[in-house]
Amino acid sequence: MYNAQGVPDKDQLVLQYAQLVKRIAYHLMAKLPPSVQVDDLIQNGMIGLLDAIARYEEGLGAQFETYAVQRIRGAMLDGLRENDWLPRGLRRDMRRVEAAIQSLEQQHGRPPHEGELAESLGMALADYQKLLQDARGHQLVYLEDLNGADDDAYLERHLASSQSDPLTVLLDQDRRDVLVRAIEDLPEREKMMMALYYDEELNLREIGEVLGVTESRVCQMHTQAIARLRTRILDTVPPAGGGKRVRKDKSTTPG
Repeated sequence: MYNAQGVPDKDQLVLQYAQLVKRIAYHLMAKLPPSVQVDDLIQNGMIGLLDAIARYEEGLGAQFETYAVQRIRGAMLDGLRENDWLPRGLRRDMRRVEAAIQSLEQQHGRPPHEGELAESLGMALADYQKLLQDARGHQLVYLEDLNGADDDAYLERHLASSQSDPLTVLLDQDRRDVLVRAIEDLPEREKMMMALYYDEELNLREIGEVLGVTESRVCQMHTQAIARLRTRILDTVPPAGGGKRVRKDKSTTPG
């Protein structure tokens, strides 16, 4: 992997780790909507690999691969953020789903099941499940969720500083605690699916085999679980300037 001058051979390293880039890309695809092209992920991942090769100074081997994985995934995620890969129409539909979840939870004191959500939204169950499938890749928190009324950019408000803000640390811990409780409150099959996906790192096909359902069904369960979690965690994200965030979609009447 070194040339005659004793310098790492970039071309050989790219060839050696190209399969790693593809593996990471296909793992991410399980979380993303059909509109995302795997070739775009791979292209961004190769940029991350080249960046890792250029930056790494401790020699190669297993340690380099660990570092490269971080750079490759980071480059892929940066590309996704730039392209805003979940269409706005789908995001708007998912906000309606979240509003329906919140309303039905308040009415019944428990997580609503799919039939109740579909009825609340005025949709056939099959159409509701197709919406969940199409919204594959729905995120727990978007940057726009974190903007305050003055539209200050979230990243600009949270630049790293030499001194930690105790209030910010407390709020971050509060959000984590809320998320943990929200996951515990998920319906059992959705909670198991999330554990298999995020803790055991199984892919959707493998989770389907464990649960005895199809891969597309696991995808629907994942999207619905994320929607449930968003209804809980977004209430803990304060706007700029402090105070409790008021969810804009709370006034929405589903269906």
